[in-house]
Amino acid sequence: MLRLQNLSYHPPATVEPILKEINLELLPQQLGLIVGKSGSGKTTILEILAGLAEPTKGQIFWRTKQLTDLELQQLAGLVFQFPERHFCGGTVLEELRLGHPELNIKRVKDALSEVGLDHISLNISPHALSGGQQRRLALAVQLIRQPNVLMLDEPTAGLDWSMRIQLAKLLAKLKEHWTLLVVTHDPGELIEIADRCWTIDQGNLKFTEPVALNK
Repeated sequence: MLRLQNLSYHPPATVEPILKEINLELLPQQLGLIVGKSGSGKTTILEILAGLAEPTKGQIFWRTKQLTDLELQQLAGLVFQFPERHFCGGTVLEELRLGHPELNIKRVKDALSEVGLDHISLNISPHALSGGQQRRLALAVQLIRQPNVLMLDEPTAGLDWSMRIQLAKLLAKLKEHWTLLVVTHDPGELIEIADRCWTIDQGNLKFTEPVALNK
């Protein structure tokens, strides 16, 4: 279980805290959905969980263990908004092996199979893939790290309706084996697959029922 307890984030450069006393619980193999407009603080939550930002106060637990900053970097895999812009490998194989040169082909193919890309060539450029395929490759890049929590920032941004539906189906499949935390300003198709939902506004996180987001 992932648990955030009284988590706040107030950088010295800001007048108001970006996050205010955040509390959140997410069970294994659940998909949690945080919905809020741009600037509400939702991406900051992911950055803290990925070890990219340090909270001003509060605790983060995985199961019963409180995590240190170093342990946080091992906790989660973060798929950024428009992840295709961050591809660095010349081929799909190179992209998946970045930072993990020792990975054998079986691990690589298993990760691609998990996101429905087992049919593509390992030698093709990531930038030659379709938009939907690029999002799937970005997921595979994180899954290969075997994170405890897979986090996605605006995963449907820039995708057409058919790709959004396909991505939602993929995430529903992934949560059979993984714990997922997704943040978005447009819940759309993701509401149907979410187990727990929150809204965030001006740094205040509030638990809500999925049906309330569908109105």
